[in-house]
Formats: sequence, C-alpha cells, structure tokens
Amino acid sequence: MTTIAPFRCFGTGDPLMAAYHDEEWGRPVHDDTALFERLALEGFQSGLSWAVVLRKRPGFRAAFAGFDAATVAAFGDDDVARLLADPGIVRNRRKIEATISNARALVALHEAGGTLDEVLWSHRPVTARPRPVTAADVPATSPESVALARQLRSLGFRFVGPTTGYASMQACGVVDDHLVGCLAVRDAG
Repeated sequence: MTTIAPFRCFGTGDPLMAAYHDEEWGRPVHDDTALFERLALEGFQSGLSWAVVLRKRPGFRAAFAGFDAATVAAFGDDDVARLLADPGIVRNRRKIEATISNARALVALHEAGGTLDEVLWSHRPVTARPRPVTAADVPATSPESVALARQLRSLGFRFVGPTTGYASMQACGVVDDHLVGCLAVRDAG
C-alpha cells in the first residue's frame, strides 16, 4: 500500500493563503453574515486570483460594513461611487452593484423567514464522491451548484453562477475538496 506524505492542497509558500487553507477553507459555516461575505468575495474573485481577494479582505470588510446585509442593502449611488474609488477592494461596478443587490435579496429572504444558511446547505450533495487526488479531480461546478445558482437567482441574487456557487460551497464546507493526503484531511481525523 502506497502512502502519501502529508501536504497542503494550496497556499504553501504564502502565509496568508496557507492560513486560509488551514483555518477556513472547507470548514462548515452557518452564520448568514459570514455566508454573505463568502458569497460576495467569491463573486469578486471571478476572473481574478483568490490571493488578490484574500489580501483585500480587510478592505472589503471595511468598505461593506462587515458584510452586515441590512447596512449594505441601504447603500445608494454615493456608496457605489465611494466603493469605486476605494483602492482597498476590487473596483468593479458590476460586482459592487451585485453585492449591494445581494444584500437586498438577503434582507428580503430574512423578512420572508428564510436564511442563506438554509439555502446554501440545502444543496449539500447527498451522494458522497471520492476525495479528489489531484487538483484536476476537483470540479468547477456540480449539479448541486447549478441548482444553488438557480435558487439564488430566483431569490434575487446576482452574479451567482454555478462556478461561483461551487466555490462558495467549497469555502463554506458544504463540499470538502481537500485532496487525498492534505494536512486538513489528516487533522480532521
């Protein structure tokens, strides 16, 4: 039987990425504010390196009021202009406007008695799949992420396609794509 020496799936050589891998990625998240942040940041990451977004996360948190949905939902044109001028975040009008729109959708979801936690976790795969061996084994989308994106869009969320949905599922622990032999798998026991 061949054993694989423990390693980190990603982030080796970059302390910020290593800490994100070791302490956050793939760990279950159930708090709606934290889920809203992850969904927003995954949207901002689209077309960019995750490392860029992660380095700007403190700026995002400051610019978007700690991702408090009610506060962000009240943002208007002056806030959009402020955000477009903020070098601490990714300054993309479509992504900024989508984040504000998504805060409004989240507030509406809460007012209807629902939670983002319920929506996201209702798309957890029911059939276990083998743990990926290489990064090439990790899908960019899944049938569940397609369904998640469809449901989020039906609730008024924007900039939430199947790829962003899947990345959010990974980030929040809905799916566990740590590779065989990863330190996180070993530490999880």
